[in-house]
Amino acid sequence: MSHPAQPLAESLVQSVDWLAIAPPTVAAVVGLGVLVADLFVPDAKKAVLGWCAVAGLAVSALLLLPLLDADRSTFCQTDDPRLCSYTADRFTLVIQFLVLGGALLAALLSVTALKDGRRRLPEGEFWFLLLSSAAGAALLPASRDLATLVVALEVASLPAFALVGIRHGDRRSSEAALKFFLSSVTATAVSLLGISFVYATTGTLYLTGIADRIQHVDGQLHTLAQTGVVLTLVGFAFKTAAVPFHFWVPDTYVGAPLPVAAYLSVVGKAVGFSGLILVTVVAFPSYADAWGPALAALAALTMTVGNVGALRQQATRAYSAVRLLAWSSVGQAGYLLVPIAAAGYSADARKSIGSTVAYALMYAAVNLGAFAVAALVGRTRALNRVSDYRGLYASNPMTALLLAFFLLCLAGLPPGVIGLFAKVTVFSAAVDAGLGWLAVVMAVNVVIALVYYLQWTALLFRAPEQEPARHRVPAPLTAAIALTGALGIALSGAPQLVLRFAGTGLF
Repeated sequence: MSHPAQPLAESLVQSVDWLAIAPPTVAAVVGLGVLVADLFVPDAKKAVLGWCAVAGLAVSALLLLPLLDADRSTFCQTDDPRLCSYTADRFTLVIQFLVLGGALLAALLSVTALKDGRRRLPEGEFWFLLLSSAAGAALLPASRDLATLVVALEVASLPAFALVGIRHGDRRSSEAALKFFLSSVTATAVSLLGISFVYATTGTLYLTGIADRIQHVDGQLHTLAQTGVVLTLVGFAFKTAAVPFHFWVPDTYVGAPLPVAAYLSVVGKAVGFSGLILVTVVAFPSYADAWGPALAALAALTMTVGNVGALRQQATRAYSAVRLLAWSSVGQAGYLLVPIAAAGYSADARKSIGSTVAYALMYAAVNLGAFAVAALVGRTRALNRVSDYRGLYASNPMTALLLAFFLLCLAGLPPGVIGLFAKVTVFSAAVDAGLGWLAVVMAVNVVIALVYYLQWTALLFRAPEQEPARHRVPAPLTAAIALTGALGIALSGAPQLVLRFAGTGLF
C-alpha cells in the first residue's frame, strides 16, 4: 500500500527558494521575536523593541538587493513548473520596496509617538502588529495564486484593525477600528464569494492558469465567471479606498495613532493596488471589456469625491489637517486607478501598469513626508487643525519648507517636479488608451486639488496669530522627515529614474 503513495508524496515535495521569500519572512520572524522579547524586557527599556523593529524592516528592505538580477519563483507545481505561488519579479520587488520602505518610515514615526504616549500604547503588541502587517503586505505582490493573495491580504489587514484601535480607552480610536473592521470584513466576504465562482468555473487558483482557462469557459458558466470577476475586484477596490468603498477612510485616519494613519495611507494602498493589478492584468485579461470600463468609472468617481471632500474641510475644525490628508489620499487613489483602467483598453498593459507603480512611488514618499510633519505639529497642537500650521515658517523654517514641497508635489506643481511628472505619466496613459473623457475629468480634479493644497501651503508662510510654538524635533522624527524630503528632492531632480525603475520589465 505504501508504494503508490510514494510518487504522490514526491510530487508534493517542493524546494523552497529561501532568498526569494526572505523579505516578508524576515519581517514576520522579527515580529515574533519582538513579541516574545516583550515578555522579558523591563518597562524602562521597551524602546529597544522599537529599534529592533526598525532594524528588522531595514534588513528586509536590503534583502531585495540580491533579487534584482533575475526573476525567481518558488512553491511551484512539480508537474507544471510555470504554475507558481510565489514569484519575485520586477513588479514584486518594486512594490516590496515601496511597502517595506513605507513601513520603515512609519516605524520611525512610531518610535516618537510611543515615547510621547507615556505607556498608553502597549509597545510590544504595537511592534508585533506593525511587523506582521508589513510581512503580509510584502507577501501580497509576490502572490501568484488567489489563495495566497487572500491570505496575504488578510495578514496585512487584520493587524491593521488592531493598530487603529490600540489606544486603550479612546472612544474615537475604538469607533474607527470597528468601522474599518466591519466594512473590510464585508468586502473580503464578497471577494471570497467571487474567488469561489472563479474557481468553480476554471478549476484552478493560479493566476496564469485562470487567464488560460477562463477564456474557454462553458457557455452556461459564462455569467458565473463574469460575476466572479466583478466580486473578486470588490475586496481590492475597498483596500484602495475607491469610491463607494471609501467611507471608512476619514474616521479611521483621525481615530488611529498618526503613524498608523501614515502607514495605512501608503502601505494599505500599495496592498490594494498590487492585488488589483495582479487580478486584472494577470488573471482576467480576457475580461478587460468588463473591468476596464468599471475601473474607469471608479477612477473618475474616486478622484472627484476625494478632492471635493478635501476642499470642504474647514481649517479651524479639530483634526482637519489629518482629515484633509485622508480625503486627499482618496483623491490620489482615483489617479492611481486611471492607468489600471487604461490597461483594459491598451495593447500594452505593462506600460500602463508602469504608470501606476511610478505614481505610487512618488505618492508614497511625499505623503509619508506630509504625515511626518503632521506628527511633529501634533506634538504641541493635539487637535492638529490646518489653522495650527499658520506661521510654521517663523518657528521651524526647514520643516515648513519641506511640508510646502510635499504639498506642491501632491498638487503637481514645480518645484515638486516628481508630482508633475507622475501626473503627466498617468494622464498620457489615459490618452493613449483612448480614454479622453477620463483625462478631462482628471484635469478638472487636478485644478480642484490645487485650491486646497495651495491654501495650506500659503498658510505656512503667513504671520502667526500668536506666539509661534517651538517644535523640538526628536531624532527618529527628524530622520523620517529628512529621508522623505531627500527622496522627494532627488526624484524631482531625476524623475525619469522612477519610470525606468517602475515601468520596465513588469511581469
